[in-house]
Amino acid sequence: MVNSADSEVAAPELRDFGGGPFGVYIHVPFCATRCGYCDFNTYTAGELGTSASPQSWFEALKGELAAAATAFDALPTPTPEVATVFVGGGTPSLLGGDGLAGVLDAIRANFALAADAEVTTESNPESTSPEFFARLRAAGYTRVSLGMQSAAAHVLRVLDRTHTPGRAAAAARQARAAGFDHVNLDLIYGTPGERDEDLDASLDAVLEAGVDHVSAYSLIVEDGTALARRVRRGELPAPDDDVLAARYERIDARLTAAGLTWYEVSNWAAGTAARCRHNLGYWDGGDWLGAGPGAHSHLGGVRWWNVKHPARYADRIARGGLPAAGWEVLTAEERHTERVMLAVRLSSGLPLGELAEDEARAAERVIGDGLAARAGARLVLTDRGRLLADNVVRQLLVP
Repeated sequence: MVNSADSEVAAPELRDFGGGPFGVYIHVPFCATRCGYCDFNTYTAGELGTSASPQSWFEALKGELAAAATAFDALPTPTPEVATVFVGGGTPSLLGGDGLAGVLDAIRANFALAADAEVTTESNPESTSPEFFARLRAAGYTRVSLGMQSAAAHVLRVLDRTHTPGRAAAAARQARAAGFDHVNLDLIYGTPGERDEDLDASLDAVLEAGVDHVSAYSLIVEDGTALARRVRRGELPAPDDDVLAARYERIDARLTAAGLTWYEVSNWAAGTAARCRHNLGYWDGGDWLGAGPGAHSHLGGVRWWNVKHPARYADRIARGGLPAAGWEVLTAEERHTERVMLAVRLSSGLPLGELAEDEARAAERVIGDGLAARAGARLVLTDRGRLLADNVVRQLLVP
């Protein structure tokens, strides 16, 4: 059942920690400009006016972290060390190196950070520099994820991206020079007007930058975005499924040949150490605290989400407690559904023993269709199955 709160400060019905790794996600809701394809909970300075600022957000964030730590301390199970931190958005790099160092200090002030914690921040290439990366390393960040999308100028224009071609790869090289062993570049493929040679140029740039992780996502036209309006008006064609499949195969072939292997349908890494441990925590059904406007959290089968607007978020914190807009206690069936949906997408696969009898029969059909194979006692997608991962999930859950 989903619970919601209107005028009152809401707090979820917290349960004990699940025993797995515990992560912290920080949502930075600020962007310099709005990309045409983006439907994330982000705001430009013009959209916010004087209602909120990075300073008011940071003060509220510190309040939320303190309130969450107090609530967790009241649980019978001790709060585990924070194994992973991920600062996302929005554009966290707009906070600057000192601002991001302050975010990590605020986490340390309220939670015990594991000695080997993975600490990641997303960054826009245009708001980074060698000095920025050096400050992050000194603060304790271990991983950087940079939004590249494409190396083709005309593709970036369609996406309303502000960085110049080549800047993302240059930023990745600067991050590596500053001492970051783990650097990710994000790609988006299937943008209207993108050609095979544009994608090849993007992959060339990624590989020349020497990063150890690549995320590649097919363009999705989200309702309510500027891109959706352009497609609806006929200014741009909608992404073509056959083109998207061909582009995915092209990406996978190039990255695999370069030594980056898939470990989740949209993610490739140069070895186990290069995988994003924070995201694996999501995909493996772990526990995490999401702090910041609109952030989602999960603890012991309870999920809650914060109010979205930064001004309302700060007001909730000022009145005390957690700024939850609503929460839900997941049923055993819901947790199983999520487990299947997420585990199927991983290269480690889904344990066949976790499937109900009718789901196991569906798994046999999926194997017979060549969409998955047995890897010991696990169901693992084939190359063709990765292209149809959502279809595989539907077959398993609706036999």
